[in-house]
Amino acid sequence: MAEYDPDRFDDVPDSLGRVGAHRAPRRRGRGWIAVAWALLASGVLVVAGLYSLSLVSDSVTFEIPGFSEPEPMPTPEPTPTMTPTAEPVVDPSEVELPSGFTITVLNATPFAGLAAEGGTELSEAGWPVGTTTNAAQDDFPDTVVFYSDPANEGLARGIAQQLRVADVELSDAFPGAPITVVLGSDYAARG
Repeated sequence: MAEYDPDRFDDVPDSLGRVGAHRAPRRRGRGWIAVAWALLASGVLVVAGLYSLSLVSDSVTFEIPGFSEPEPMPTPEPTPTMTPTAEPVVDPSEVELPSGFTITVLNATPFAGLAAEGGTELSEAGWPVGTTTNAAQDDFPDTVVFYSDPANEGLARGIAQQLRVADVELSDAFPGAPITVVLGSDYAARG
């Protein structure tokens, strides 16, 4: 152990119980106190981080057994089938289409060029086709004509009749166009 030169503080009586910090012997177990504080701080940070992550993302959940019971999965309600309420518009020249009205045609099959083929078929019949491109998925079995406004149901039914498909659906899944045709494998099989 290092030895220090004596100075005026060495003459302090022991009854005061004060010793210079640099000369005091280290107390036993002092290192474990620092480790315990570090572990406690790390634990608090990990728990706070996981809790924050569970608030941000729904895919992260923490269930503590005995404290909470998992909620039962909601039973999906069947979608009511809609009965046709509008007559199909077979000839687009019979009606006045809204300004800027266009149809989007998406190819949802692995067959290349199907969207352009469907778009050409609709254009030749007089329908204003805007965009023809591939869909994000390529595994749709059935062709569906989606319309976002109930007022366009007759137009959607006329387009479905033109393409010789039966599925027409009211949906807000395609906000880019009032009517979106998603071509499926049944359209490709027509040849």
